[in-house]
Amino acid sequence: MKTYLEPSEISLLENATSNTRDRLLIRVLFHLGCRISEALALVIEDIDFGRRTVTIQHLKASLKLSCTVCGQRLGRSHLFCPRCGTKVEKAEAERQERRRQRVLPLDSDTLRMLSEYVRRGGPVLRDGRRLVFGINRHRAWQIVREAADRANLPKLINPETGRIHNVSPHKLRDAFAVCAVKTDDSGDGLRLLQQHLGHASFNTTAKYRKVSGEEHKEWYQKLWEKEIA
Repeated sequence: MKTYLEPSEISLLENATSNTRDRLLIRVLFHLGCRISEALALVIEDIDFGRRTVTIQHLKASLKLSCTVCGQRLGRSHLFCPRCGTKVEKAEAERQERRRQRVLPLDSDTLRMLSEYVRRGGPVLRDGRRLVFGINRHRAWQIVREAADRANLPKLINPETGRIHNVSPHKLRDAFAVCAVKTDDSGDGLRLLQQHLGHASFNTTAKYRKVSGEEHKEWYQKLWEKEIA
C-alpha cells in the first residue's frame, strides 16, 4: 500500500481531468504544495506574472477558552480550572484570528497555464474579486477524487495511523513535500520547505523526511558503513 503519490501519478491525475480549470487546480495544489483553502482563495491580483510569483494568504482561526472566574487559560478536556478549582461548566470563548502570507515562486509551465487560463476568461468575478477557481471546497474534493478514479490511482495509507484514504487535495500537498525532501533533505532544504509550506513548527515539516524513507535509509546505511571501514 502506498503512502504518497509520485510526480508521474500526479501527471496521470492532471490528464484525467475534463477541463482546463480542473487540471489547473490539481497542478497548483501539487506544484505550489498549498492548502486547498489557500488555492480556493487565490485571486488574479495574487499572481505576479512579471516576477513569476504568487502570494498565498492564510487565515488561521482558533478558539481560546478561559475560566470565567479567574481568567485562567483552559484546554478542551479540563473539568476544573487548574488555578482556582472552579468546575468548568461554562468557559469564555474568544475567537482569535491570525493572518499570514507568503510569496512562492512559480515554475514556467504552471505560470504559462495560469496566463492562458486568465486570457481565456477562466477566473470568476465575485464580490468585486477575480477568483482564480471560483468553486467551493466540496467541489474541489470531488474534482480530485473523480480524476483519481479515472486515472485508476490507488488509495493511500497514513503511515502514522494506518488508515486508508482516497486521493484528496491534501495528498497533493503531501506529494509536493515528499518530492522536495527526496530532492534535498539537508537542513537548509528542510528549512526552505518549512517556509514554503507555511508550517509554524519545524517538526511538522520534518515528518515528510520520515515519510519519504530517506531518514531510515541513511540511518541503516551508516550502520554498515562503519563495519566496512
